[in-house]
Amino acid sequence: MKTEIKTGVIILAAGSSSRLGQPKQLLEFNGKTLLEIAIEAAQKSFTQSCVLVLGANALMISDYIKHFQIPQVINEIWQDGMASSMQKGLRYLIENEAIDQVILMLSDQPFVNNEILNLLIENKLNTHSNIIACSYNGTFGVPVLFTKKYFPELLSLTGNEGAKKLVLSHQDDLETIDFPKGAIDIDTIEDYQKLKSSS
Repeated sequence: MKTEIKTGVIILAAGSSSRLGQPKQLLEFNGKTLLEIAIEAAQKSFTQSCVLVLGANALMISDYIKHFQIPQVINEIWQDGMASSMQKGLRYLIENEAIDQVILMLSDQPFVNNEILNLLIENKLNTHSNIIACSYNGTFGVPVLFTKKYFPELLSLTGNEGAKKLVLSHQDDLETIDFPKGAIDIDTIEDYQKLKSSS
């Protein structure tokens, strides 16, 4: 009989950082790149498996993180939007890890750590809800946990549709955790300068 609930993490890092003008995955904060911060959060958490989804600048980024033991998949159609990258990672975890639930996270939220990811998992254990999302800036967002109940819907998203669409349409099946610093992500040079000046 299966007793352990298997949780996988998808780290989405396929975007081209067009507004920034350089790969934001490789920006440094407190001595580590944003992508290293994300990978360490995933690997130190209670999750059993994780996969990194790359796209734009995949070879350059992969070279920077070769000291990490983490499965990587490349989304060749990353220009199609966030949905295709998330689906690439989800299919990998379903086929290779037989996961029961998944956490979606980005590579540009510098304050996401293993404690936040663990809180998502712990909240799932204590509720009947099938979506556990972070709450910040008056809305819900990533990192977010979905049980396998929502895998078909995640796999049917298109274009730039992301997890938030599902969260907002299934609020009757949602629990949230407070994570004010989840609102901090890096899209522009101004965002990055503000982050550095706050540390």
